[in-house]
Amino acid sequence: MTYPELYILRHGETTWNVENRMQGWLNSPLTPKGEADAARQGAILISHNLNGFTYRCSPSGRTIQTAGIACAQIAEAVHTDIRLREIGVGDWAGRLRDELPQGKGDDPYMAQYEMAPNGEGIEVLSARCFAFLADLDGPAVLITHGITSRMIRKIVIGPSALANPSIHGGQGCVYHLKGGVQNLLT
Repeated sequence: MTYPELYILRHGETTWNVENRMQGWLNSPLTPKGEADAARQGAILISHNLNGFTYRCSPSGRTIQTAGIACAQIAEAVHTDIRLREIGVGDWAGRLRDELPQGKGDDPYMAQYEMAPNGEGIEVLSARCFAFLADLDGPAVLITHGITSRMIRKIVIGPSALANPSIHGGQGCVYHLKGGVQNLLT
């Protein structure tokens, strides 16, 4: 399937990111560094021609806060879409990662999301990201979360989009996806 051109932002650093807590569908506010991350993303976006782009954002407070900073000078409106929220971590929401069982396999970080009791799971996240992308009717700027961003980029670009993963990957930068190619804009 061919997808429209996308710019994907992960929310800026939050207090729970600093504490290494699982956030999932819960929220914590941006730190001063997180606000600077969002401002840097705004500077990146402003240097590109975004005429005709729509702006879509997860309804989580941290992404709305990021969108307010990053898109203030360029977006007439930012529309929320629940399908852009972070993967649900069920009973592990708000828990410190160090207190939780560690995942196994090639990507222990992602395996931990699959293990979360009453969590959403990777398969369900994938389905909602596919549904979101199928409904896009033109180029868009997406403000979302780390795992949701990874899933969208994997769907659009393929597994190569996830080379060199990082637990905090994407904060303060923008992923540009066009014509089957992903570029990291910093």
